[in-house]
Amino acid sequence: MAAAEPAVPALPGGGGGGAAAPSGTVPVLFCFSVFARPSSVPHGAGYELLIQKFLSLYGDQIDMHRKFVVQLFAEEWGQYVDLPKGFAVSERCKVRLVPLQIQLTTLGNLTPSSTVFFCCDMQERFRPAIKYFGDIISVGQRLLQGARILGIPVIVTEQYPKGLGSTVQEIDLTGVKLVLPKTKFSMVLPEVEAALAEIPGVRSVVLFGVETHVCIQQTALELVGRGIEVHIVADATSSRSMMDRMFALEELFLNHLIFHGSYSGCFLG
Repeated sequence: MAAAEPAVPALPGGGGGGAAAPSGTVPVLFCFSVFARPSSVPHGAGYELLIQKFLSLYGDQIDMHRKFVVQLFAEEWGQYVDLPKGFAVSERCKVRLVPLQIQLTTLGNLTPSSTVFFCCDMQERFRPAIKYFGDIISVGQRLLQGARILGIPVIVTEQYPKGLGSTVQEIDLTGVKLVLPKTKFSMVLPEVEAALAEIPGVRSVVLFGVETHVCIQQTALELVGRGIEVHIVADATSSRSMMDRMFALEELFLNHLIFHGSYSGCFLG
């Protein structure tokens, strides 16, 4: 068995990986997507029990129509490796559930008939807090103008508009398919899922807005989990902190969940 990661420190509130496990069990840190939750499994637990534990911890977030692989963190390599054949938990370790990726050859092939634009929370109250907000508004304007010219549906959300205001006036919402309020991070609301179901052949979402490390990231993860390709427009998304923005884009890119780049001139030149 590959060497396990060093001991996981206790988390605040007494529920962390440093807490003593019940007799006959082994502490395990279960990681999925951007989440990590400490738990425990019986000594000698194998692949099937690990899968069951992942389902008990993240069942509401796992797309059962996709295939997954379990990986173990190997200290000697400093990264995750595929779970060794016949693996059985015997000591504290860290594992993650990784969805098998969409074929990379399909990414990047945007066509108007199979694409939807998602504009996330470009609201007035965020203007003084979000870095380079004026710049991402400018790029967002061009994206929506291109969507109108090409007949691409646009879905817009507003995070708690009663307290945070409506979409900024510079963003022209003429002809958009939906403008919805939300009180959760992800844009994947029931109304949005219903709207996507009404559009035949949707394969790709072009996603932009704020904040990169919260609403944008969660929206991307949920869409990818539903088998939809996500293209984040890097120069049309931002956060209060450039570090938050940078790490969110880097993590999503390196995990091959999304590919991000600039689309600000791809329609109108």
